[in-house]
Amino acid sequence: MRRLYLQVYLTIIAILVIFAIAAAIVWRASDVTHVDDTFEMVTEYAGTVLPPVHAPAAQQREALERLHRRLRVDLALYGPDGRLTAATGRPLPPLDIRRAEPGFFPGPGGPAWLLRLDDGRWLAARLPRGRLRPGAWVLASLLVVGFAVAIGAWPLARRLTRRLERLKGGVDRLGQGDLAARVPVEGKDEIAALAESFNRSAARIEELVHAHKMLLANASHELRTPLTRINMALALIGAEADPQRRAQLKADIAELDQLIEELLLASRLDAVAPERSEEVDLLALAAEEAARDGLGAEGDAATVRGEPTLLRRMIRNLIENARRHGGDNAPEVRLARIAPGQVRLSVRDHGPGIPESEREKIFAPFYRLAGSAETGKGSGLGLALVRQIARHHGGEVSCQAADGSGSLFAVTLPTVHETPKPRTRQ
Repeated sequence: MRRLYLQVYLTIIAILVIFAIAAAIVWRASDVTHVDDTFEMVTEYAGTVLPPVHAPAAQQREALERLHRRLRVDLALYGPDGRLTAATGRPLPPLDIRRAEPGFFPGPGGPAWLLRLDDGRWLAARLPRGRLRPGAWVLASLLVVGFAVAIGAWPLARRLTRRLERLKGGVDRLGQGDLAARVPVEGKDEIAALAESFNRSAARIEELVHAHKMLLANASHELRTPLTRINMALALIGAEADPQRRAQLKADIAELDQLIEELLLASRLDAVAPERSEEVDLLALAAEEAARDGLGAEGDAATVRGEPTLLRRMIRNLIENARRHGGDNAPEVRLARIAPGQVRLSVRDHGPGIPESEREKIFAPFYRLAGSAETGKGSGLGLALVRQIARHHGGEVSCQAADGSGSLFAVTLPTVHETPKPRTRQ
């Protein structure tokens, strides 16, 4: 059982049941211990109230009636031979003298007591309907107490665990990236102290992450100024510089400029919600980006809601990654509806492939496969941005092994509506 409030509630009920069973055992043991004394006392009392055995039957019936009115129980008086002498109240079962023994005996109408008087007569007594025996009263009392505790313990257990559930919800929201998640502080007990501690920790984490993002964004922005100066100085040098060296400098500056742009985009994605959300024809967007690289895009038309600039950047990064690691063969771009309300954009390369142990790590910022840093293939932010943009639009990206050779990067996104007819764009 995983629900804490049910565990607390059932624990209280179990304790109550154990208490009731223990009380019943103790009462029963005490009752058994004193039952002989009780029968002896009742027998002596009945012997003093009832007339002697040789008294007329009418006198015995009158005495039995008085005893009935005083005790308000069903009574039957039998002679030493087992014959009925007098009775009052509801009829009691006939006495079998051969099996008669003092004590309780079952019968129609409920259990009864059988007493053996000193003069050899037998007296049977039974509580009338609607009256409970002492043991039944104890049981009924325990049931009432148990019912009251069960009713009263439920809101207590639920109130206690509901606060824990709200605290768990706050932790889940914080873990999902909602740094503004806080929980209400209720009461002054340990759970309230835990809620206060969680709120302080969440506030501190939010402050640190915000400071980190601001530092990253500001540093990336400030790097643009010296880059601009270097570009201007390179342009002023003109033909005096070595053409090969100049081309290398321009390539390095372009790579650094792209890295700064990716850093700025990554920090913006972490800090803000989509700036401009609209319906986007994803197949058309993929075809445009593929055409920039001399490729085609085919598959099913689908419309998604999002920011066109970010979606375009996501597709571009996937194609550039496939070009960079795919060898001489051109990447393949395809769009397919995989389920109602879902579309998958896949970009396949024909390179050596990615080991299964590395397929999740490559989406981490600045992570590159062995050998990539030496060849200068990428900065390690392209695929991290792809995942950020996909999640920014309610989707996800994964890397799989392609049939034959190479890798297949698949981005799954929610669609706005289904397009009944597939079409192909080249």
